[in-house]
Amino acid sequence: MEDAVRYRLFAVPGAGGAERLRRCSDGIAVRLAPLLAAYIWQRQPFRLRYVPARGDVPEHVGGSTLFGDNVEDEWFVVYLVREISRAFPELVASVDDNDGQFLLIEAADFLPKWLSPENSENRVFFYKGELHIILLPEPEEQQQWDLPVESLTISEALTLLSARSDEFLAAEPIRRAVYKRISGYPEKIQASYHRAHCYLPAGIVAVLKQRPSLVAAAVQAFYLRDPTDLRACRSFRTFPPEERVMTTVTFTKCLYAQLLQQKFTPDRRSGYTLPLPSHPQYKAHELGMKLTHGFEILCSKCSKVSPDVERNVFRGPLWERYFSSLKEKDYFKGEMEGSAKYLELLRVAQQYFQECVNKPESFVEESPGDEILTLLQTTTFDVKEFEREAACLPPEDDDSWLEISSDDVEQMLKEARGESHPSSNKEEQKYDLEAVAESMKAFVSKVSTHEGAEMPWSADESNVTFDVDSFTKALDRILGADSEELDSDDLDEEEFNFSNEDDLDAENEKQDDEESANELIGSLKSYMDEMDRELAHTNIGKSFTTQKKGQASSVKATTSQKGGLDSEEEDAELTPVDVDMNLVSNLLKSYSAQAGLAGPTSNILQSMGVYLPENADPISSGEGATE
Repeated sequence: MEDAVRYRLFAVPGAGGAERLRRCSDGIAVRLAPLLAAYIWQRQPFRLRYVPARGDVPEHVGGSTLFGDNVEDEWFVVYLVREISRAFPELVASVDDNDGQFLLIEAADFLPKWLSPENSENRVFFYKGELHIILLPEPEEQQQWDLPVESLTISEALTLLSARSDEFLAAEPIRRAVYKRISGYPEKIQASYHRAHCYLPAGIVAVLKQRPSLVAAAVQAFYLRDPTDLRACRSFRTFPPEERVMTTVTFTKCLYAQLLQQKFTPDRRSGYTLPLPSHPQYKAHELGMKLTHGFEILCSKCSKVSPDVERNVFRGPLWERYFSSLKEKDYFKGEMEGSAKYLELLRVAQQYFQECVNKPESFVEESPGDEILTLLQTTTFDVKEFEREAACLPPEDDDSWLEISSDDVEQMLKEARGESHPSSNKEEQKYDLEAVAESMKAFVSKVSTHEGAEMPWSADESNVTFDVDSFTKALDRILGADSEELDSDDLDEEEFNFSNEDDLDAENEKQDDEESANELIGSLKSYMDEMDRELAHTNIGKSFTTQKKGQASSVKATTSQKGGLDSEEEDAELTPVDVDMNLVSNLLKSYSAQAGLAGPTSNILQSMGVYLPENADPISSGEGATE
């Protein structure tokens, strides 16, 4: 399913069957009830259901949550799953979405090379509160484990994990990357909310006091509206605009942004009018108008519920078992039955039970519109009381977080990569151009495949060496010992000897091979020298920066001893190219051409932890920069 996260909780071998899983499910519901009852989900809440064994998948409790546009819901689910595995050590938890093992995507920079999307299925679990990755067995261990190399079933993975969990604990950098993404919960929940003033009909105010989470369904209904939905808003039958009051509505930041950024003008026939944009409460009127349209759309889609029909879900064995578990876990914290605190805790537990527990597999989920109408029919409210509350509302939250500058985006990207922000004092910033050149050389020396290029993360890694003899022998095997002669047009036919004489000496063959290889290298070198002489007098040759006289003196001295005056004159024209200077110069030119935007130079260097300074020089030419 698109934009949905799936979670499954399995019992380790020997921990019990269906009854044990059901008891764990009840315990989880009791433990999470205070946290989840007040949480505002974007699309669907966190729900656990017992699932019988099917095929290779053993019995378990699990579910899926559609998180829509709010990816924070998905990571909150990851936090819940980890906490459940910590509180219930007999359970092993797995979590994935339509992208597969998204936990591994979060820690992609630290994964071992053998781990890929093709072999990661049924290898990533939360067990006893920690992330575990079942390793791929070595060839000598495969017979001992008696398991397939590439794929695992859930049952095989559970057996391995329960017996050898210490060996499969994920590496510390992987765990740190995943845990950092879910750090801050449950305190982080309040930081994700935004409280704003809205001018709403009294009926909606009463509904939101009973079920604050219904604001998500209303925002989604307005956000995803179509012309058919807006027909119901020509005449507001459920929420007429006459009795409106000011109130505070709690949104998630995602819902608030979706509602605020929508451009919408109400139908003239609806009776909704907005003050001028200069009005101090214009935003509250506009938000209330949009939210009311969402509630009206929801109610227009539901089946009409008769006033005398009220479904009482707080009866039967399921509620009795759930209520008994609440008492056993001291959920009410010693509060006297019937007290205000006791009734508040009971209301929260009933709300969570109705949303997430009392949903058998065959149950058709109640639509938000039906729930809104039921609440309207069973709730009494006083408009005068709402008006008195509106007179002393707390201030709404600042929404400056909606405005993000380019510097903020850059800082967020650096924090996502785990990098610290460079010092703002330019005098303290030191940029070693030699380090830039060495980093680029190390990058070029790394292995590249169709899947991407390896980044030289560590400076301690061994350098790539080039063995000339091995390369020559390999080239000789490919081209053949007589490749040089075969490529020559000046050879006579009689130089080729195709005789099949059996008295060839093996030692002579070896010497011939070595001579042929030496001739091949000498021929290649002569070709390269000739090419250098040709290019030296062209614009291409003149575009390279050459070494200074002092740098090239040793090379010239050696050449003059071997080749005499003619060689000196040739080498004066063929001064060696300064590879490092050309590399850095071209990098700085490319970086300057990016004009502060993302580009190949900055992306590659930043991936290796190398940062170039901003071009503060008024002369933007590459020559000026390199000098």
